[in-house]
Amino acid sequence: MKNLNEFKIPFVGLKEGKHQFDFQIDREFFDAFGYDEFEQVDFKVSLCLTKKETLLELDFVADGSVNVPCDVTGEDFDLEVKGDFSLIVKFGEAFNNDNEELLILSHHAYQVEVQQYIYELIILSIPQKRIKPGVSREDINALEEKQEQKKETKSKKEQVDPRWDQLKQLLDKK
Repeated sequence: MKNLNEFKIPFVGLKEGKHQFDFQIDREFFDAFGYDEFEQVDFKVSLCLTKKETLLELDFVADGSVNVPCDVTGEDFDLEVKGDFSLIVKFGEAFNNDNEELLILSHHAYQVEVQQYIYELIILSIPQKRIKPGVSREDINALEEKQEQKKETKSKKEQVDPRWDQLKQLLDKK
């Protein structure tokens, strides 16, 4: 993944207090991550950075839509997605991002890169089950019924031939 310079926020020159940053996310952003699950994407991400004496508080809010296929009908539709995420940035001896809610930057750091956090916020805000508006509960039940029938048919095909059972009995008698 290439670094996206517009997502690097230099905090050294900022005064203590709240600072607002807005990002427009489109298909090119996800191309940089090699993510191709959807073709059309349009998000606005707002970042409120609160600078304090010893730490930074980052509050992300994402609002937008992605074009995805419906799990019931298979038709593409624009899915409205909203999400938020908060991150605390502290300073220490070395970089550490093991905790998902806490980022430790070196004392020598002068900027924070937020592209990975924006990417994860959007991806994790998209629901696993994607149902187009207007699809009824009957449509969903019919789909689930078809899937169950496929499983039953598959399990019947996978049943063991009774001749194998007879051969196994011969081995057990030895």
